Amino acid sequence: VVNIASTGRIRVQQNPLFNDPFFRRFFNMPNQPRARITHSLGSGVIIDAEKGYILTNNHVISRADKITVTLQDGSSHGAKLLGTDPATDVAIIQIDADNLTAIPMADSDKVRVGDFSLAIGNPFGLGQTVTSGIVSAVGRSGLGIEGFEDFIQTDASINPGNSGGALVNLRGELVGINTAILSQSGGNIGIGFAIPINMARNIMQQLLSHGEVRRGRLGAQAQDLSPQLAQAFAIKFRRGAVITQVENDSAADRAGLRPGDIVLQINGRQVRNAGTLRNSVGLLRVGESVSMKVMRDNKILTLKAKVDEPLQHQLEGRQVHARLSGALLSDIQKDNWLYGRIQGVLVADIKMGSPASRAGLRKGDVITSLNRKPVHSIQELKQSSLASRTLLLNIVRGNSALFLYLQ
Repeated sequence: VVNIASTGRIRVQQNPLFNDPFFRRFFNMPNQPRARITHSLGSGVIIDAEKGYILTNNHVISRADKITVTLQDGSSHGAKLLGTDPATDVAIIQIDADNLTAIPMADSDKVRVGDFSLAIGNPFGLGQTVTSGIVSAVGRSGLGIEGFEDFIQTDASINPGNSGGALVNLRGELVGINTAILSQSGGNIGIGFAIPINMARNIMQQLLSHGEVRRGRLGAQAQDLSPQLAQAFAIKFRRGAVITQVENDSAADRAGLRPGDIVLQINGRQVRNAGTLRNSVGLLRVGESVSMKVMRDNKILTLKAKVDEPLQHQLEGRQVHARLSGALLSDIQKDNWLYGRIQGVLVADIKMGSPASRAGLRKGDVITSLNRKPVHSIQELKQSSLASRTLLLNIVRGNSALFLYLQ
């Protein structure tokens, strides 16, 4: 386990009046700094000694211009960021150093409530500190901490600076990455959370292989199986995820999943709630097979599906066409009260001075057709523009419509 210090700059929002030297002199205000330096302290875990890979939290190194890793012998090394996934708060960095020791990893799916646990990290920048406790719960989700939550809960003391550190078992094997605490005071009260190492390892492998996390998509909506729903369905199970909606021609639809089905297991792992189902599918790679054990009409069925690619609801314009560089494009959701009735692609944001801006695109424009062919989504826009060097866009702007020619 290592100590991590990061330094970055955050742009300071200024009152535009104070850009004028007259106002600054009048109010006796000196020149205001346009950025301030930020410092962050945290921890990390060496998971590959030969390559110098270190696993930590995204929030430890986010916005960092400089990352420094301090080893147990007191030596400091500059680190390079290899990849990060804010949705799970996982990041991987690399250092160039000799004689590193990697921590062995356990199977976090085998962690049980009551297991002994040790939290190792750098709380408050004090240096390596070890605290002990037990596993209080597994599969914690719905806390609003991260996008994908499946935490191990422990009462081992976790404080600011422990983030990115190791949660280990009695054999000294890594079972989780310490991430967050639940506290009204900001200090430890015995409720800490760690990302299971199986989840973190999966994310790490995708970051190293692709530079990003490619999450799978089943194409179904689900809710927790509550005691009331279990009574309504006349079943004895108290854990599972109830399917509420299945998208047409999705992986779930092709597998035969229906609204009202209760998913009990996915790839042999018990589905405790809708969060477990979402996490399990989200961590699968695109094209990977998934086996689901579901209950339908008091009968247990096994359904198999291949995970779809996730829908991209937002995309940088340059990823669609070079002429659209500088625009942030977004699909229009049906529940969008402002644009929901318009079929097209929304220009969610635009960078001033960019090719898209110079061509006349504005924030709030809706692209309804490309080269006189209607487009209803980012994917359609991207597909239609593949063979086009120039773009003729039909734009809805407020209560009017116009054509823009991008060449």
